[in-house]
Amino acid sequence: MKFFIYITLFTTTLLFAEYQSSISKITPQIQKGMVKGNSWRKGCPIPLPDLRYLRVKYKDFRGKETMGEIIVHKDVSVEVIRIFEKLYTAGYPIHKMKLVSAYKGNDWQSIEADNTSAFNCRNATGSKEWSKHSYGKAIDINPIENPYISRKGRISHKASLKYRKREHNEGTLVNRAVLLKHDQATQIFKKYGWKWGGEWSGVKDYQHFSK
Repeated sequence: MKFFIYITLFTTTLLFAEYQSSISKITPQIQKGMVKGNSWRKGCPIPLPDLRYLRVKYKDFRGKETMGEIIVHKDVSVEVIRIFEKLYTAGYPIHKMKLVSAYKGNDWQSIEADNTSAFNCRNATGSKEWSKHSYGKAIDINPIENPYISRKGRISHKASLKYRKREHNEGTLVNRAVLLKHDQATQIFKKYGWKWGGEWSGVKDYQHFSK
């Protein structure tokens, strides 16, 4: 696929045919929002210069084209743009995509809002180790429709209970957001070498992709 790159001081804009997105360094304004929003602080394993702020176009659950924002590690920034371009072309819907700092860095609140997000300086669920999200190399996509299920089968978010059974049982955009093993959306991530939490043994994290 051909694409063109236009570079300014802070932003790289990529044009994939009709698809538009951008990659920016972490500006002082973005940094202020991350610190105030508790998604980054001193002591995090990744310095801010290693992160990139992305804007990507997606189709929401009403089929409306919307611009979303996400922060990832600089090493995966271009391929993340490509992944979301392919998701857009495939018609995969996304409920919303805001920086997790909009939810004070609170993963629970971000999930409750069914928010697709990436970088967040926090521990892995049920662990004292840094999450892949702390390195900007993990993405949680449509977390309500693609829940985290514990080894004991527990789902913490009530709105996700109906998605315990993994299937496409209706033709709505919301149901299409459910990620299954052989779905085009899942395969797009895997093509770029991202591992899917839906294939973990024991715990299942259907929303989670990591590099």
